[in-house]
Amino acid sequence: MSRRYLVRRLLQVIPTVLGIVLVGFALVHLAPGDPVLAVAGEHGDAAYYAFMRHRFGLDQPLPRQLVTFLGRVASGDLGFSWVQGRSTWALIGERIPATLLLGTASLLVALAVALPLGVAAARRPNSARDATIGAVALLLFSAPAFWLAQLLILGVSVGTGLFPVQGMSTAGSDLSGVPHVLDVARHLALPALALAAQELAVLVRLTRSGLIDELERDHIRTARAKGASERAVLLRHAFPRALLPVLTVLGARIGHLLAGAVVVEVVFGWPGAGRLLLTALETRDIPVLLGLFFIVSVTVVGANLATDLAHAAVDPRVQLD
Repeated sequence: MSRRYLVRRLLQVIPTVLGIVLVGFALVHLAPGDPVLAVAGEHGDAAYYAFMRHRFGLDQPLPRQLVTFLGRVASGDLGFSWVQGRSTWALIGERIPATLLLGTASLLVALAVALPLGVAAARRPNSARDATIGAVALLLFSAPAFWLAQLLILGVSVGTGLFPVQGMSTAGSDLSGVPHVLDVARHLALPALALAAQELAVLVRLTRSGLIDELERDHIRTARAKGASERAVLLRHAFPRALLPVLTVLGARIGHLLAGAVVVEVVFGWPGAGRLLLTALETRDIPVLLGLFFIVSVTVVGANLATDLAHAAVDPRVQLD
């Protein structure tokens, strides 16, 4: 990988994040409704509302508010929550670990299930097994996250009683060590499955199509002509190359994963950033909303950058300047 390519890709991150932040700022401030009424209530007088607007800086022109916000972001300051009166960084920092745990677990589940299924489908394309795996993948991709989450609650949690459906750990428990880890894992199981469903469906189809394409290439025919077993051809020669599209798409799916996490966290009462986002939307807590938009945009852009660089590093067919 050339240094010039790396520098160019890093420089592209700045305008991309800035553009996303500007769009988020415009959407939040141009949305209908008065944030002062949402925060201060509807029973104050004109003087009180004027005081609150001045306190929040809402009496300034919108371009001035934008410049103030960008200056704070540049200095690492996301402001204070209008509703809770706490640092936005502190509020988000308390929720991010739970969302990262949920997102990482769901992604690992999706990879662990999708890759073997994609390989199984590609080994016998257009067979009954391939059609069955494809139908299941299509069903999972079509199922809304909130609907699948409720099905898991009714069919698995209520039906078996093995998995809790609310929170990240048992309320009032003082567990520590391994028992605490197991308790969190029980609470994590169903949310991770609900969030992993669509990612699993996408990865199955990508793995299948990538393997089928690779198995038709000349280097595979050469390996077979040299006497390599079908297992070696599949796992050693075709599968690593077929993973490259999967690697590329993973970065783009991070945004979908975060969007799905909002719904899943609300349904399962998971104490992550998704629930914080919903609460901030309901109360028009603009500093928290803008802080979340900024952090999510940096995360998504960073994930795409990381996958692009990883793809360029492992694939010699990528031509870099």
